[in-house]
Amino acid sequence: MTEPSSGLVIVDKPSGWTSHDVVARLRRTLGTRKVGHAGTLDPMATGVLVIGFGRATRLLGHLMLTEKTYAATVRLGVVTSTDDAEGEVVATALTKHVSEADVRAALAGQVGEIDQVPSSVSAIKVDGKRAYARVREGEDVELPARRVTIHEAEAGEFRRDGDALDFELRVRCSSGTYIRAIARDVGAALGVGGHLTALRRTSVGPFTLDDARNNADLDHVIATSIHDAARMAFPTVELDDAQATDVRFGRPLTGVRLGSDGPVALFDPAGTFLALYEQRGEDARAVAVFAGPAA
Repeated sequence: MTEPSSGLVIVDKPSGWTSHDVVARLRRTLGTRKVGHAGTLDPMATGVLVIGFGRATRLLGHLMLTEKTYAATVRLGVVTSTDDAEGEVVATALTKHVSEADVRAALAGQVGEIDQVPSSVSAIKVDGKRAYARVREGEDVELPARRVTIHEAEAGEFRRDGDALDFELRVRCSSGTYIRAIARDVGAALGVGGHLTALRRTSVGPFTLDDARNNADLDHVIATSIHDAARMAFPTVELDDAQATDVRFGRPLTGVRLGSDGPVALFDPAGTFLALYEQRGEDARAVAVFAGPAA
């Protein structure tokens, strides 16, 4: 079967790789420079990373990837300089008095629409430079709080390890949420401090680990065509030939109701993905056209 010339690759990112490392490797694997990613993962983290190539790089900015899920491990009683296991230990505390009920109560305080202060070693830019780069150069970086939504934060298995208390954490949240910050803030609420020791992103929007069909070195991947990717990520509308011709030119579809508030993927009678349109009043109008006029 011929590999698609444009589409998505859902990667299960290996630990130790940056998101840029993944893009660089897939440029070689896919044989194109036109490769980009939607959202980032810390080098320590593993899990779902959405990669677009060819024409589908334009699709990345329109994907509804606002909800993400994570599986993590938190260690209470140890504070690090980076809020994760890669930083230096800066403080420790006894946790014998902290119960499982205490942890669950502290997590409940993180659920909902909250103002979260990102970790100082995040990829957020401060005056054009990544915050983590400034921290590595010895600067003290304080980032402003950001409004995020944490839909669920549940504690699973608990384990005692000397003076520390480890627990498994499952989170469903909006984009822009820092799981390291949840570990830090739960530890602070309990008065013992905390940090993240493991992180795995299990889904991004509609894409899950089940969609990540690649080997560890990313020298062989299975890509999803731009047509199938659009069907997975957006509501769809099938067009007749006359409508398809208009859409290929980016013309409005007068009197057409798409039935959705957000972008809708439009397909011609042959099943080719043509464009993203959205409802504007009584008409459907182009957001982005991916297939031009037929030759």
